[in-house]
Amino acid sequence: MLIYGLAACAAALLIMLLVMPKFLPYLKKLKFGQTIYDLGPQAHKAKQGTPNMGGVVIAGAAVLVTIVLAIICTAQNRKTFGLENPLWALLLVILGSMAVGFADDYIKDVKKNHEGLKPKQKLMGQVVVGLLFSLYCYFYVGSDVIIPFTKVTWDLGIFYIPIMTVLVMFMTNSSNLQDGVDGILSSVTVVGMAAFGLIAVFVKDTFAYSPVLAIACFALVGACLGFLRFNRHPAKIFMGDTGSMFIGGMMVGVAMLMKMEFLLILICFTCIMSSVSVMLQTGYFKITKKKYGQGRRIFKMAPIHHHFELCGMNENQIVLMYAAVTLVLSLIAVWSMHLFY
Repeated sequence: MLIYGLAACAAALLIMLLVMPKFLPYLKKLKFGQTIYDLGPQAHKAKQGTPNMGGVVIAGAAVLVTIVLAIICTAQNRKTFGLENPLWALLLVILGSMAVGFADDYIKDVKKNHEGLKPKQKLMGQVVVGLLFSLYCYFYVGSDVIIPFTKVTWDLGIFYIPIMTVLVMFMTNSSNLQDGVDGILSSVTVVGMAAFGLIAVFVKDTFAYSPVLAIACFALVGACLGFLRFNRHPAKIFMGDTGSMFIGGMMVGVAMLMKMEFLLILICFTCIMSSVSVMLQTGYFKITKKKYGQGRRIFKMAPIHHHFELCGMNENQIVLMYAAVTLVLSLIAVWSMHLFY
């Protein structure tokens, strides 16, 4: 099964390296440039107009490779095209999440409406995607989740559906918030999805369709590796909400299909902290404004990677730090499964 994973990684990487050089001029011609907001770090003003929506190619490469190799891998299984195969549910959550992000990018970059989707519209789209995927997992995967470092699971019962719906929304938004520094989300995705891919390989005797999930994970690893060729600082292209929400959907989708939701805390720690830092900043500002008449801040800027920028770290240093943290926590996550399996 590892052979299929490595083949998926290599194929997606090759597609990215071949397609992206032709896609970049096309985006420039259409003037699909990123809008840099005044509230962001001043150093980012130079990125104004950098082509956006590179996530379309990331998603295209990862999905194409996943579908082809997953079908080949499960060709002897008569249920390849049945609902028992998690491939189709995974496509629902990643493409559904991507669609919400694409709509946001399209409104901002093509329609030149800097507000993008209205919060209620984005929330509605994420609720629909999260609910449908959670219902699938409830009926076809089960309502129990694995507790890391133990041999037990925790059955959430009917509460699984609303909790997991919120989880899908939270992770896609967290991934979106993480994408604020050149190469940062691509880098942590390469490390994190490689970890999930290895776990999928290890649990092949427990989950019949784990090869499909391993292929999907490594396909995204290859796609993000290829994207880093163009997205590392100084970035020639951004993935946009299209790519970041696609990645968030893949992270949470794979975790739920393997009942390993708790591992998101380790493997996706930096993404989660992006959301947590924003919530802490917003909450503290509102509380202090109400109490003192003037809002105060915990960080110089949120999400927290911008705080590190304003503290003097350059973008490459931040990316390296985030990748290193993700690597250490991902190794712990992989090791945590040895008791259960």
